[in-house]
Amino acid sequence: MQQQWSAVDNYMISQLIPQDDVLQKVLENNKLAGLPEHDVAANQGQLLALFVRMTQARRVLEIGTLGAYSSIWMARALPADGELITLEADPVHAGVARKNIQLAGLTERITLIEGPALRSLEQLGEVPAFDLIFIDADKPNNPGYLEWALHYSRPGTLIVGDNVVRDGEVINGQSDDARVQGVRRFIEMIGDNPRLTATALQTVGIKGWDGFTLAIVNR
Repeated sequence: MQQQWSAVDNYMISQLIPQDDVLQKVLENNKLAGLPEHDVAANQGQLLALFVRMTQARRVLEIGTLGAYSSIWMARALPADGELITLEADPVHAGVARKNIQLAGLTERITLIEGPALRSLEQLGEVPAFDLIFIDADKPNNPGYLEWALHYSRPGTLIVGDNVVRDGEVINGQSDDARVQGVRRFIEMIGDNPRLTATALQTVGIKGWDGFTLAIVNR
């Protein structure tokens, strides 16, 4: 099934998403640097960019940068005066991401903050609310990331949580995987919060069997 899922993704990408030399170079840089191959697929990157446009976002918060592939997709969709703040704990990843952001010509639009995301979120201080928040970092800390996302949101903010299906393990309440338990608690917190209207979708494709949550802060 994986071969067929990937073939379908590749067909959709070839038909709908123009070849982009900069983004391809970003992926090559990430691979050469030995970063884990956790970047979103091109069709998922385009989906994030569409979310930015649909929400008419001017301020985006990304929790988990890796090599800045998804950061670049979203930042490109922002208006000229838009801003994306992205948080990365690993100094090697952050170094690669900075080079990729410079390659994409987005150093004025993307601010990368290096350090553990929970600490960085605490230190952001009094900043204007974000219009879109993308949570894609270490899953055991997802509950804490959701709490901070709500802190920095406003009515209408869209909160996206990635990698929440985990090859179906999300339904295993007895899992000893801290990532699975972090995702389960994250989903339960979303469902229990009256401030949020949410859904979740499973996905199959190049990245295997996974999925994401979408939650909007109620007006």
